[in-house]
Amino acid sequence: MNTDRSVKVKDIVDKFQMEVIFEGKDYETETLTITDVNRPGLQFIGFFDYFDPRRLQIIGKSETTFLKSFSSGERRKCFEDIFRHEIPALVISRNLDVFPECLEMAKKYGRTLLRTGHTSVEFTSMTIDYLNHELAPVITRHGVLMDVYGEGVLILGDSGIGKSETAIELIKRGHRLVADDAVEIKRIGGTLFGTAPELIRNYLEVRGVGVIDVQKLFGMGAVQDSTQIDLVIQFEKWADDKYYDRLGLDERFTSIMDVRVPMSVIPVSAGRNLAGIVELAVMNNRQKKHGCNSAHDFVNQIDSYVDCHTPQD
Repeated sequence: MNTDRSVKVKDIVDKFQMEVIFEGKDYETETLTITDVNRPGLQFIGFFDYFDPRRLQIIGKSETTFLKSFSSGERRKCFEDIFRHEIPALVISRNLDVFPECLEMAKKYGRTLLRTGHTSVEFTSMTIDYLNHELAPVITRHGVLMDVYGEGVLILGDSGIGKSETAIELIKRGHRLVADDAVEIKRIGGTLFGTAPELIRNYLEVRGVGVIDVQKLFGMGAVQDSTQIDLVIQFEKWADDKYYDRLGLDERFTSIMDVRVPMSVIPVSAGRNLAGIVELAVMNNRQKKHGCNSAHDFVNQIDSYVDCHTPQD
Protein backbone atom coordinates (compact mmCIF):
# COMPACT_ATOMS: atom_id res chain seq x y z
CA MET A 1 0.00 0.00 0.00
CA ASN A 2 1.35 3.39 -0.98
CA THR A 3 0.81 5.88 1.86
CA ASP A 4 3.78 8.16 1.11
CA ARG A 5 1.87 10.60 -1.06
CA SER A 6 2.07 14.35 -1.50
CA VAL A 7 0.64 17.19 -3.59
CA LYS A 8 2.71 20.10 -4.84
CA VAL A 9 1.54 23.57 -3.83
CA LYS A 10 1.86 24.66 -7.45
CA ASP A 11 -0.59 21.89 -8.42
CA ILE A 12 -3.14 23.40 -6.02
CA VAL A 13 -2.47 26.80 -7.61
CA ASP A 14 -3.10 25.39 -11.10
CA LYS A 15 -6.13 23.35 -9.99
CA PHE A 16 -7.97 26.32 -8.48
CA GLN A 17 -6.48 29.03 -10.76
CA MET A 18 -5.00 31.01 -7.91
CA GLU A 19 -2.97 34.19 -8.08
CA VAL A 20 0.65 33.92 -7.01
CA ILE A 21 1.48 37.13 -5.17
CA PHE A 22 4.93 35.96 -4.10
CA GLU A 23 6.78 32.75 -4.88
CA GLY A 24 8.52 31.34 -1.83
CA LYS A 25 12.04 29.97 -2.00
CA ASP A 26 10.70 26.40 -2.33
CA TYR A 27 7.65 27.19 -4.45
CA GLU A 28 8.58 24.74 -7.23
CA THR A 29 9.10 21.82 -4.83
CA GLU A 30 6.93 22.64 -1.79
CA THR A 31 4.41 19.88 -1.06
CA LEU A 32 1.37 19.18 1.11
CA THR A 33 1.30 15.84 2.91
CA ILE A 34 -1.80 16.17 5.11
CA THR A 35 -5.40 16.97 4.24
CA ASP A 36 -6.07 19.55 6.96
CA VAL A 37 -5.89 23.31 6.44
CA ASN A 38 -5.73 26.05 9.06
CA ARG A 39 -7.18 29.53 9.59
CA PRO A 40 -4.60 31.22 11.84
CA GLY A 41 -6.90 33.36 13.96
CA LEU A 42 -5.52 32.02 17.25
CA GLN A 43 -1.97 32.39 16.00
CA PHE A 44 -2.55 36.10 15.41
CA ILE A 45 -3.02 36.52 19.16
CA GLY A 46 0.07 34.46 19.92
CA PHE A 47 -1.41 31.01 20.62
CA PHE A 48 0.78 28.46 18.85
CA ASP A 49 0.07 25.36 20.96
CA TYR A 50 -0.88 22.49 18.63
CA PHE A 51 -0.04 24.61 15.58
CA ASP A 52 0.88 22.35 12.66
CA PRO A 53 3.12 24.21 10.16
CA ARG A 54 2.56 21.53 7.51
CA ARG A 55 -0.96 22.80 6.88
CA LEU A 56 -1.97 25.28 4.21
CA GLN A 57 -2.81 28.55 5.99
CA ILE A 58 -5.92 30.51 4.93
CA ILE A 59 -7.04 33.99 5.98
CA GLY A 60 -10.34 35.53 4.99
CA LYS A 61 -12.64 38.43 5.74
CA SER A 62 -12.87 37.84 9.51
CA GLU A 63 -9.10 37.58 9.98
CA THR A 64 -8.53 40.61 7.74
CA THR A 65 -11.08 42.71 9.64
CA PHE A 66 -9.48 41.65 12.92
CA LEU A 67 -5.99 42.59 11.70
CA LYS A 68 -7.18 46.03 10.53
CA SER A 69 -7.70 46.96 14.19
CA PHE A 70 -3.97 46.44 14.83
CA SER A 71 -1.19 48.94 14.35
CA SER A 72 1.29 48.37 11.54
CA GLY A 73 3.87 47.11 14.01
CA GLU A 74 1.43 44.66 15.59
CA ARG A 75 0.45 43.31 12.18
CA ARG A 76 4.10 42.91 11.25
CA LYS A 77 4.67 40.80 14.36
CA CYS A 78 1.56 38.68 13.63
CA PHE A 79 2.75 37.81 10.14
CA GLU A 80 6.34 37.33 11.28
CA ASP A 81 5.17 34.82 13.89
CA ILE A 82 3.38 32.89 11.13
CA PHE A 83 6.05 33.07 8.43
CA ARG A 84 8.95 32.12 10.68
CA HIS A 85 7.37 28.66 10.68
CA GLU A 86 8.00 26.61 7.54
CA ILE A 87 4.42 26.75 6.26
CA PRO A 88 3.79 25.58 2.66
CA ALA A 89 1.86 28.76 1.76
CA LEU A 90 -0.52 31.44 3.01
CA VAL A 91 -3.73 31.91 1.02
CA ILE A 92 -5.81 35.11 1.06
CA SER A 93 -9.44 34.54 0.10
CA ARG A 94 -12.07 36.75 -1.59
CA ASN A 95 -9.33 38.58 -3.57
CA LEU A 96 -8.83 40.75 -0.49
CA ASP A 97 -6.06 43.33 -0.43
CA VAL A 98 -2.73 42.14 0.91
CA PHE A 99 -1.39 43.90 3.99
CA PRO A 100 2.03 45.44 3.21
CA GLU A 101 3.34 43.82 6.41
CA CYS A 102 2.18 40.43 5.14
CA LEU A 103 4.06 40.76 1.85
CA GLU A 104 7.09 42.13 3.69
CA MET A 105 7.30 39.14 6.03
CA ALA A 106 6.59 36.65 3.22
CA LYS A 107 9.60 38.02 1.34
CA LYS A 108 11.76 38.10 4.47
CA TYR A 109 11.20 34.42 5.24
CA GLY A 110 10.77 33.20 1.66
CA ARG A 111 7.20 31.91 2.09
CA THR A 112 4.69 31.53 -0.73
CA LEU A 113 1.79 34.01 -0.72
CA LEU A 114 -1.33 33.20 -2.75
CA ARG A 115 -4.76 34.70 -3.41
CA THR A 116 -8.09 33.24 -4.52
CA GLY A 117 -11.47 34.70 -5.46
CA HIS A 118 -13.33 32.02 -3.48
CA THR A 119 -14.55 32.61 0.05
CA SER A 120 -12.62 30.97 2.86
CA VAL A 121 -15.34 28.35 3.36
CA GLU A 122 -15.53 27.53 -0.37
CA PHE A 123 -11.78 27.29 -0.75
CA THR A 124 -11.36 25.24 2.43
CA SER A 125 -14.04 22.76 1.35
CA MET A 126 -12.64 22.38 -2.18
CA THR A 127 -9.06 22.01 -0.97
CA ILE A 128 -9.83 19.41 1.69
CA ASP A 129 -11.90 17.39 -0.78
CA TYR A 130 -9.10 17.55 -3.37
CA LEU A 131 -6.41 16.61 -0.84
CA ASN A 132 -8.50 13.74 0.52
CA HIS A 133 -8.57 12.23 -2.96
CA GLU A 134 -4.97 12.97 -3.89
CA LEU A 135 -3.39 11.92 -0.57
CA ALA A 136 -5.52 8.84 0.04
CA PRO A 137 -3.53 5.59 0.47
CA VAL A 138 -3.52 3.47 -2.70
CA ILE A 139 -3.17 -0.22 -3.48
CA THR A 140 -3.28 -1.97 -6.86
CA ARG A 141 -5.25 -5.17 -7.42
CA HIS A 142 -5.26 -7.45 -10.46
CA GLY A 143 -8.81 -7.55 -11.73
CA VAL A 144 -11.58 -5.77 -13.63
CA LEU A 145 -13.64 -2.88 -12.25
CA MET A 146 -17.04 -2.19 -13.77
CA ASP A 147 -19.96 0.14 -13.10
CA VAL A 148 -23.04 -2.09 -13.28
CA TYR A 149 -26.44 -0.50 -12.65
CA GLY A 150 -24.66 2.32 -10.85
CA GLU A 151 -22.82 -0.08 -8.50
CA GLY A 152 -19.05 -0.50 -8.54
CA VAL A 153 -18.11 -4.17 -9.04
CA LEU A 154 -14.56 -5.44 -8.64
CA ILE A 155 -14.15 -8.77 -10.46
CA LEU A 156 -11.21 -10.88 -9.28
CA GLY A 157 -9.90 -14.26 -10.37
CA ASP A 158 -6.96 -16.12 -11.87
CA SER A 159 -5.55 -15.03 -15.22
CA GLY A 160 -7.48 -16.50 -18.13
CA ILE A 161 -10.62 -17.32 -16.14
CA GLY A 162 -12.77 -14.91 -18.16
CA LYS A 163 -12.80 -11.55 -16.37
CA SER A 164 -12.13 -9.45 -19.48
CA GLU A 165 -14.53 -11.48 -21.63
CA THR A 166 -17.22 -10.92 -19.02
CA ALA A 167 -16.40 -7.22 -19.05
CA ILE A 168 -16.91 -7.08 -22.83
CA GLU A 169 -20.33 -8.69 -22.50
CA LEU A 170 -21.29 -6.29 -19.72
CA ILE A 171 -20.19 -3.34 -21.86
CA LYS A 172 -22.38 -4.62 -24.71
CA ARG A 173 -25.28 -4.71 -22.25
CA GLY A 174 -24.81 -1.00 -21.51
CA HIS A 175 -22.57 -1.07 -18.43
CA ARG A 176 -19.29 0.82 -18.07
CA LEU A 177 -15.66 -0.18 -17.84
CA VAL A 178 -13.55 1.55 -15.21
CA ALA A 179 -10.37 -0.54 -15.23
CA ASP A 180 -9.02 -3.75 -16.71
CA ASP A 181 -6.04 -5.78 -15.48
CA ALA A 182 -4.79 -3.24 -12.90
CA VAL A 183 -7.20 -1.48 -10.54
CA GLU A 184 -5.95 1.35 -8.33
CA ILE A 185 -7.96 1.45 -5.11
CA LYS A 186 -8.08 4.43 -2.75
CA ARG A 187 -9.59 4.55 0.70
CA ILE A 188 -11.26 7.87 1.51
CA GLY A 189 -12.76 7.75 4.98
CA GLY A 190 -14.53 4.42 5.18
CA THR A 191 -15.21 4.16 1.44
CA LEU A 192 -13.21 2.55 -1.36
CA PHE A 193 -12.88 4.12 -4.79
CA GLY A 194 -11.32 2.48 -7.82
CA THR A 195 -9.82 3.79 -11.03
CA ALA A 196 -7.40 2.74 -13.75
CA PRO A 197 -3.76 3.76 -14.02
CA GLU A 198 -3.53 6.61 -16.53
CA LEU A 199 -1.39 4.57 -18.94
CA ILE A 200 -3.99 1.83 -19.49
CA ARG A 201 -7.21 3.79 -18.94
CA ASN A 202 -10.04 2.74 -21.34
CA TYR A 203 -8.01 -0.21 -22.67
CA LEU A 204 -9.04 -3.84 -22.29
CA GLU A 205 -7.17 -7.01 -23.25
CA VAL A 206 -8.98 -10.02 -24.69
CA ARG A 207 -6.96 -13.15 -25.37
CA GLY A 208 -7.06 -14.05 -29.05
CA VAL A 209 -8.01 -10.51 -30.07
CA GLY A 210 -5.51 -8.31 -28.25
CA VAL A 211 -5.81 -4.89 -26.66
CA ILE A 212 -8.83 -2.79 -27.62
CA ASP A 213 -9.77 0.83 -26.91
CA VAL A 214 -13.22 0.51 -25.35
CA GLN A 215 -14.02 4.22 -25.66
CA LYS A 216 -13.30 4.27 -29.41
CA LEU A 217 -15.13 1.01 -30.11
CA PHE A 218 -18.22 1.49 -27.94
CA GLY A 219 -18.33 5.24 -27.33
CA MET A 220 -17.95 7.57 -24.37
CA GLY A 221 -20.85 5.95 -22.53
CA ALA A 222 -18.95 2.67 -22.26
CA VAL A 223 -16.22 3.97 -19.93
CA GLN A 224 -16.05 5.72 -16.59
CA ASP A 225 -13.07 7.29 -14.82
CA SER A 226 -13.76 5.98 -11.32
CA THR A 227 -16.39 4.40 -9.11
CA GLN A 228 -17.07 3.51 -5.51
CA ILE A 229 -16.48 -0.22 -4.88
CA ASP A 230 -19.75 -1.73 -3.62
CA LEU A 231 -19.24 -5.42 -4.36
CA VAL A 232 -16.37 -7.84 -4.96
CA ILE A 233 -16.98 -10.86 -7.20
CA GLN A 234 -14.46 -13.69 -7.14
CA PHE A 235 -14.37 -15.98 -10.19
CA GLU A 236 -13.07 -19.50 -9.47
CA LYS A 237 -13.02 -22.70 -11.52
CA TRP A 238 -15.92 -25.03 -10.85
CA ALA A 239 -14.95 -27.94 -8.62
CA ASP A 240 -17.28 -30.95 -8.61
CA ASP A 241 -16.22 -31.96 -5.11
CA LYS A 242 -16.85 -28.53 -3.59
CA TYR A 243 -20.07 -27.53 -1.85
CA TYR A 244 -21.71 -24.37 -3.20
CA ASP A 245 -24.43 -22.57 -1.26
CA ARG A 246 -27.53 -22.87 -3.42
CA LEU A 247 -29.79 -20.62 -1.35
CA GLY A 248 -27.46 -17.70 -0.81
CA LEU A 249 -27.74 -17.74 2.98
CA ASP A 250 -23.99 -17.55 3.49
CA GLU A 251 -23.15 -13.86 3.35
CA ARG A 252 -19.49 -13.32 2.56
CA PHE A 253 -17.32 -10.27 3.02
CA THR A 254 -13.74 -9.40 2.18
CA SER A 255 -11.51 -6.71 3.66
CA ILE A 256 -9.67 -4.23 1.44
CA MET A 257 -7.58 -1.64 3.26
CA ASP A 258 -9.55 -2.47 6.43
CA VAL A 259 -12.87 -1.72 4.72
CA ARG A 260 -15.46 -4.53 4.78
CA VAL A 261 -16.97 -5.15 1.33
CA PRO A 262 -19.69 -7.68 0.36
CA MET A 263 -18.30 -10.55 -1.71
CA SER A 264 -19.79 -13.17 -4.02
CA VAL A 265 -17.91 -16.25 -5.23
CA ILE A 266 -19.02 -17.36 -8.68
CA PRO A 267 -17.87 -20.78 -9.91
CA VAL A 268 -16.95 -20.71 -13.59
CA SER A 269 -17.74 -23.57 -15.95
CA ALA A 270 -18.48 -23.95 -19.66
CA GLY A 271 -21.83 -22.55 -20.70
CA ARG A 272 -22.45 -20.30 -17.70
CA ASN A 273 -23.64 -16.80 -18.60
CA LEU A 274 -21.18 -14.92 -16.39
CA ALA A 275 -22.31 -11.44 -17.45
CA GLY A 276 -25.91 -12.24 -16.55
CA ILE A 277 -24.83 -13.74 -13.21
CA VAL A 278 -22.80 -10.62 -12.41
CA GLU A 279 -25.85 -8.46 -13.14
CA LEU A 280 -27.97 -10.63 -10.82
CA ALA A 281 -25.33 -10.49 -8.08
CA VAL A 282 -25.28 -6.69 -8.31
CA MET A 283 -29.06 -6.37 -8.16
CA ASN A 284 -29.24 -8.82 -5.26
CA ASN A 285 -26.54 -6.92 -3.35
CA ARG A 286 -28.37 -3.63 -3.91
CA GLN A 287 -31.59 -5.19 -2.58
CA LYS A 288 -29.76 -6.36 0.55
CA LYS A 289 -28.50 -2.81 1.16
CA HIS A 290 -32.14 -1.71 1.19
CA GLY A 291 -33.13 -4.42 3.67
CA CYS A 292 -34.51 -7.05 1.28
CA ASN A 293 -32.88 -10.50 1.45
CA SER A 294 -34.54 -12.96 -0.94
CA ALA A 295 -32.79 -16.02 0.52
CA HIS A 296 -33.94 -15.24 4.06
CA ASP A 297 -37.47 -14.48 2.83
CA PHE A 298 -37.58 -17.81 0.98
CA VAL A 299 -36.39 -19.81 4.01
CA ASN A 300 -38.88 -18.02 6.29
CA GLN A 301 -41.65 -18.81 3.82
CA ILE A 302 -40.69 -22.51 3.78
CA ASP A 303 -40.50 -22.62 7.57
CA SER A 304 -43.93 -21.03 7.86
CA TYR A 305 -45.38 -23.54 5.40
CA VAL A 306 -43.86 -26.48 7.29
CA ASP A 307 -45.16 -25.16 10.63
CA CYS A 308 -48.66 -24.77 9.23
CA HIS A 309 -48.75 -28.29 7.73
CA THR A 310 -47.12 -30.19 10.57
CA PRO A 311 -49.67 -32.23 12.54
CA GLN A 312 -50.03 -31.10 16.13
CA ASP A 313 -49.72 -33.63 18.94
